[in-house]
Amino acid sequence: MHLLNFFPLALGLFHVAAGATDASKLPPLLDATLDDLRTGLDNGLFTSVDLVKAYIGRIEDVDPQLRTMLEINPDAISIAEELDAKLAKDGKPISPLHGIPIVVKGAIGTKDKMNTTAGSFALLGAMVEDDSGVVKRLRKAGAIILGKTNMSQWSNVRSSNQPNGWTSVGGQTIGAYVPGQSPSGSSGGSGVAASIGLAWAAVGTDSTGSVVLPAAANNVVGIKPSVGLTSRYLVVPYSKDYDTVGPMTRTVKDTAFLLAAMAGPDPRDEATNAIPNGGQVPDYVAACRSDGLKGKRIGVPSISQLERLNYINESDSQASREEFENALQVLKDAGAELVRDVPLPGVDFFDSKKGFRRLFRGVFATLGDAMRDYISKLTVNPNNLTSLQDITNFTKNDKREKFPEIFVNTFEGALEFPFNSSSQNYTKLLAGLRLVAGDQGLTGAMKNNSLDAIVAPGGFFVNCASILGSPIITVPLGKGSDKAVVRLDRTWGMLNESAPNQPFGLSFAGPRFSEEALIGMAFAFEERTQERQKIEPFIKPKTELVDVLKQKEEKEKEKQAEGKR
Repeated sequence: MHLLNFFPLALGLFHVAAGATDASKLPPLLDATLDDLRTGLDNGLFTSVDLVKAYIGRIEDVDPQLRTMLEINPDAISIAEELDAKLAKDGKPISPLHGIPIVVKGAIGTKDKMNTTAGSFALLGAMVEDDSGVVKRLRKAGAIILGKTNMSQWSNVRSSNQPNGWTSVGGQTIGAYVPGQSPSGSSGGSGVAASIGLAWAAVGTDSTGSVVLPAAANNVVGIKPSVGLTSRYLVVPYSKDYDTVGPMTRTVKDTAFLLAAMAGPDPRDEATNAIPNGGQVPDYVAACRSDGLKGKRIGVPSISQLERLNYINESDSQASREEFENALQVLKDAGAELVRDVPLPGVDFFDSKKGFRRLFRGVFATLGDAMRDYISKLTVNPNNLTSLQDITNFTKNDKREKFPEIFVNTFEGALEFPFNSSSQNYTKLLAGLRLVAGDQGLTGAMKNNSLDAIVAPGGFFVNCASILGSPIITVPLGKGSDKAVVRLDRTWGMLNESAPNQPFGLSFAGPRFSEEALIGMAFAFEERTQERQKIEPFIKPKTELVDVLKQKEEKEKEKQAEGKR
């Protein structure tokens, strides 16, 4: 079942040649930046209502094939009308995001007519007590929450064999660069939506790579913020110590704009108390400077480690050694000092099966308490859920959830785990995990080598950064070459995880709350490479602003003609 079907969206858009509307003055929505959209809105070239209609048209163009969205906000147009009226009255926007449509992951709570299901029928019809912390900030900035994106059900915490991008509610999301492409996960729908311009930008959640990996796989920029920089209040949980909420956009600067609007303290999420400088958020947009790499000491893992862990492998839709070396040369040419062959044994450990199981003990210990706390904040709870056990029982007994074909073994692992997040055993477990991820991983490498960041292809350090609660930004680096072998996912054999033209990214990792510096480095790299522009999706939406404006002109002509009769 696909919730998008609940909202008949047919706007009757048709694709036209420009007449009175000059298409050359309108930004193509595949790559439109916030600066492009802000200029058009502020100069009266189009309205927020026009933007909403254009983006809905684009969703309709491709969603039957890509299944990117769970649902559209039925009030999006009326909200846009209000924001258009306010802009006309005030003569200036509330913020750079005033009247700009954004989509958010289906696990992010909104107190409106949309569902927050995390992709499960268990939460269909449930209502949260308020907007989530990040949505509240986005609405305050004047953003329009256009809809909810599909995802990996329960953010990939249901089972070990669930497909990336699949939910019982929304079906299977597909990436736009290769037929049958895995969208990665768990924020795969957000990655695909951002990549082909189904909204200006998207918001995802990240616990163990769930923003970084789909951003890289879908040719966009993504930030996994430090845990505590963005509120997790009323976001369907995964782990209280790993969870964070991050932006996914087509440029580093737009990611900076979106993060600036999302970040900040929230009394309902105690993790945000850790934001430095009394909760004052840096000016991330001002960090987008051409000299962002000048004088930075950047660590580089050994090529042998990257090859051993399959982060350099041309035959597997990863960066080739030559591509990675070229990227490093860009960093050097931009003024960075590279420290090669930085030892990172902690990354090796958490990339192993033993290490990943150890990492997941931290999820098992916290999941039950986190789910109980989230469910307690529902004001409408049609399935009378009270616990993770209730969610597990529902999943096993509702045929739409595809059990036993798709397991519930991660849920069951949490239910059977011998201690919870309030236990001293958990405190010791987390301390041990952070020792390996930190002293033997990112923190130790940066401290011992006086580094500003560490750089590597793809998701090389997502597990260590998850445990430490530290940030990563990923930027498009390239695509699978013609030598890339088509490889299907190991669980179901239905999604391409490797293929020619499949995008991959370059990631910068830093210490906790170093987003400002990482954004500056990523911006300087992006400015010199522009890799996103070199990768074409195999499927693109056709609807553009000119179609909406032309339709508006035609309706106005019809209205005038009727008035003369």
